[in-house]
Amino acid sequence: MDHPLIDLITARIRAAEAEGQFDNLPGAGKPLPPCDDPENALINRLMKENGATPEFVNLSRELQRLREELRDTGDRTRRQDIMKEMSMMEAKIAIARQAWRK
Repeated sequence: MDHPLIDLITARIRAAEAEGQFDNLPGAGKPLPPCDDPENALINRLMKENGATPEFVNLSRELQRLREELRDTGDRTRRQDIMKEMSMMEAKIAIARQAWRK
């Protein structure tokens, strides 16, 4: 079934074409840039343009912070706690990466 507004959308596109609104657009006549993830290309581009980062990137940054804290900590109890946090963080990163690929 077509979208209920398909006729209006089509009419607007035709009017824009007739007015030349699609002429001389940036990148016209050039090949599209390569895309590693065509299914999520639009969302990836929008996130990049708006400064968003995937959850697994933020979690990876937190994991790096924990690694630095572990390196600088001499207290054995605190080191054990940090290693537990790091283990949980690695699991969260794996889950977030898997969700990102879907």
